[in-house]
Amino acid sequence: MSKVRGIRGATTAESNNKDDVFNATREMLDELVAANDIDPDDVAAAFFTTTPDLNADFPAAAARLMGWTYVALLDAVEIDVPGSQSKCIRALILINTDKPAKDLVNVYLRGAANLRKWRTDD
Repeated sequence: MSKVRGIRGATTAESNNKDDVFNATREMLDELVAANDIDPDDVAAAFFTTTPDLNADFPAAAARLMGWTYVALLDAVEIDVPGSQSKCIRALILINTDKPAKDLVNVYLRGAANLRKWRTDD
């Protein structure tokens, strides 16, 4: 029986322009699809956030251009935490899958690769 599971991804854009936002988003989604063998028909929804310094375009628009035509998509702005990663695009992809959660692969690219390190500077 299939369950809805979440997969996380994050990356950074080189600059705040449409092409850079789209290219970074596409690269992240391509990696998530390849790592998890995702069929867009199995995607229940995708949530994208950007840091406040990225507002040239919506990451969800890049997903639409990739053929995610019938997927529920949503964009939002991340909380502006001082000292946090800049120019960052994050994704939470909800998929219908028979895979256990432990077998799903989260993808962190470019400058976002450091987001998986546990914070020790509380």
